Amino acid sequence: MKIKQVELTKFKRFTHLTISEIPASAKLVVLIGPNGCGKTSLFEAFNHWYQLSGFGMPGVQDYFEKKLDSVSTANNAWYNNKVQLSFHNYVHNPNQQAMLKGKFYFRSAYRNEADFNISQLKKQNDPTQSVHLANLMLNDQTVSENYQRLVAKTLAGVYDNGNNQKTVQALREEIIGKIQTSLSNIFDDLNLSSIGDPLQNGSFYFKKGNSVDFHYKNLSAGEKSVFDLILDMIIKSAYFDDAVYCIDEPEVHMHTRLQGKVLGELYNLTPANSQLWVSTHSIGMFKEAESLERIHPGSVVFLDFDNCDFDNDEIIKPTKINKAILEKFYDLAFGDFAGLMVPSKIIFCEGTDKGRRYKNFDAQIYSIIFTDKYPDAKFISLGSCSELEAIDTNAVGSVITSIINCSEIVKLVDRDDRSDAQVQELVEKGIKVTTKRNIESYLLDDVVIAKLCNSIGKPELTTQCITVKQQALVSSIGRGNPPDDYKSASGDVYVGIKQLLQLTQCGDNKCAFFRDTVAPLITEDMDIYRELEQEIFL
Repeated sequence: MKIKQVELTKFKRFTHLTISEIPASAKLVVLIGPNGCGKTSLFEAFNHWYQLSGFGMPGVQDYFEKKLDSVSTANNAWYNNKVQLSFHNYVHNPNQQAMLKGKFYFRSAYRNEADFNISQLKKQNDPTQSVHLANLMLNDQTVSENYQRLVAKTLAGVYDNGNNQKTVQALREEIIGKIQTSLSNIFDDLNLSSIGDPLQNGSFYFKKGNSVDFHYKNLSAGEKSVFDLILDMIIKSAYFDDAVYCIDEPEVHMHTRLQGKVLGELYNLTPANSQLWVSTHSIGMFKEAESLERIHPGSVVFLDFDNCDFDNDEIIKPTKINKAILEKFYDLAFGDFAGLMVPSKIIFCEGTDKGRRYKNFDAQIYSIIFTDKYPDAKFISLGSCSELEAIDTNAVGSVITSIINCSEIVKLVDRDDRSDAQVQELVEKGIKVTTKRNIESYLLDDVVIAKLCNSIGKPELTTQCITVKQQALVSSIGRGNPPDDYKSASGDVYVGIKQLLQLTQCGDNKCAFFRDTVAPLITEDMDIYRELEQEIFL
């Protein structure tokens, strides 16, 4: 089921809106635009049409009809021709309501189910045979309902003769395995471990980091939001396998990086014959949609609702993502934060947002060192040097500058093995390069090691600690690393100094040690601080 064209007449926000030329190849349709521009109203139009055409339910006139004057327009057929939809490979017959059931599925932006426990199983009806939401202003609770459906599916599997050769464990893992796979694609350290005992403490239980049997109620709001969307898509796709899915603001409660991963997973979970519509203000989702279009050309459509006068006739067609659209979206996304205290300088540095130990390592170190003197500077890990080079600083900078009080954009990379000529090429591109090989070269400077020894009252061990560092570097060189590669030697330095100084609660791995114990020692009265400051800020 894929929408081809939409026409709305005097419906909610719209006097007369036509959306046309949506290609049959479109699997994902992304609505962009500011708050109040009509994105949710479009989903309300779809929901109204579905309820009217599939179930004979017109809804509330005062809620759906756009009044152009104060004169009452109440009549028994106010809903006629308010919403007209045409589809690819589907022709709607008004006399066959049953054929339309299961062709649309909606999620509102108000998804909140903080806690639940099941102690009694209840039969769940076929969701295609009823209306999920009367309108998109309602609180959309689905987790506990989907729990019941998951248990029912498990029980059905037990009594399916086709599963006679399967173990209970295999059957259980088969049932929840798809959920586990999707969560692992999104989170580094959260996954579904069990569904408890449905007759006593029925709920979802997770493994999170070192925690086991982590109850659903203890998840953060963002984790619950992600789990809700993923679980619901997996459960409902078995029923709505040829449908239009509409999700209003799927990014609610999630941070930016998580938002993009979630959209990618929702895209993958959308059945092949179906179409996923989302409305969003999220940069993460916007960029993920852009990436999906590059990978799967023709599968993603953007509809821009900005700068439309819906009091008059409007026609919206799919828009290509060019510099103007990109800047407009950044303007909308950052504009919501205009009232907050914002950084005067944004420094994009190397680093990864993946994993646990090395996640945003460089950005965290720089932030700790410079937070006192430069509290309005923001360090952001943004990948490798090549990825930093690929960012259009002028384009991004001009957008951010116009929105958040003239923030200055800086790109910073490590020296590594670059020649003087390569460094000069980067500088000419507006990229700053550290004078030392990597950030560990600053953290393990002799002066910093001496300050560490002094800070714990063991200055007499300074020379021995420096010797530990030198020996670790010799070992690193023996492994084929460059003679100034303190990053490769840092693990041995951490272990050696920790043992020599008998340090406790200093960080249980080298990244935590450098972040929590060493970085705070670098202060502005030190030459090594001034060297870094010169390279980044001056």
